[in-house]
Amino acid sequence: MKSMQKVGVLFNPRIEAAKGLALEIAKTLGKLQNPVWICPTPNEREASEQLTGTEMILSLGGDGTILRVARLVAPAGIPILGVNMGSLGFTTELTSQEALSKIPRFLQGEGWIDERTMLQAELPSHTGSPILHALNDVVVARGEFVRVIQVKTSVNREPITTYKADGVIVATATGSTGYSLSAGGPIIFPAAKELLLTPIMSHLGLTTALVLSSESVVELEVQTAHQARISIDGQIEFPLQSGDVIKISRSPYTARLLRIQPRTFFHQTLLQRLSGKGG
Repeated sequence: MKSMQKVGVLFNPRIEAAKGLALEIAKTLGKLQNPVWICPTPNEREASEQLTGTEMILSLGGDGTILRVARLVAPAGIPILGVNMGSLGFTTELTSQEALSKIPRFLQGEGWIDERTMLQAELPSHTGSPILHALNDVVVARGEFVRVIQVKTSVNREPITTYKADGVIVATATGSTGYSLSAGGPIIFPAAKELLLTPIMSHLGLTTALVLSSESVVELEVQTAHQARISIDGQIEFPLQSGDVIKISRSPYTARLLRIQPRTFFHQTLLQRLSGKGG
């Protein structure tokens, strides 16, 4: 990688120490003569105006911050360096204690890019957001009432089943260690492009997760007299109506995560995090 010229620092304002670290990083990079801009993650419009010419994004927060940052910068192809200030840290690369000493190594061209598949979801027109992208998952699920919904599911226009369940998750390899895992889905290693289809508390229909090819197009049709909703990465939600169809496929964009660990890092990270030993 070439030396970075312009660096953006996006921080989670709900983490008390994040803004302070962002200012420290900006000061350090300024001394290295790298142009720097900083912005809290909720200010997406402000951040998007700064993306032109930016060659690296620093994400200060946890895995949730990475998800938000990835949706914002993936269309521009900008690599993301995650600094963990949260709990699990499956997708982040550095701890907050390492950040100031190790970030300059990336500016000098060290490291490699861990490219992660994302999802594209085509939503019903009434949501006001016809196409959204996700790094972890797209979830179609029941609303606030504790009643199952029916989700008629097709893959490449071929009917698979109609789930009678709390919902259905379509996840990437990155999302396989999140909600899908808690719903009984398998873990897929990060470089995989396959998609996961995982039911949530299925009462009728298939009860196990399906691993789908990377070229699959999944259609989920909601059939319910009760409330339903769609969730993008657990961060963006819209109500759904009976008869709504959501089309989910592999996104044309990928999340490009900067790494300095060995390429086998995921094995160790997985064991640490799932055993509760992670930071």
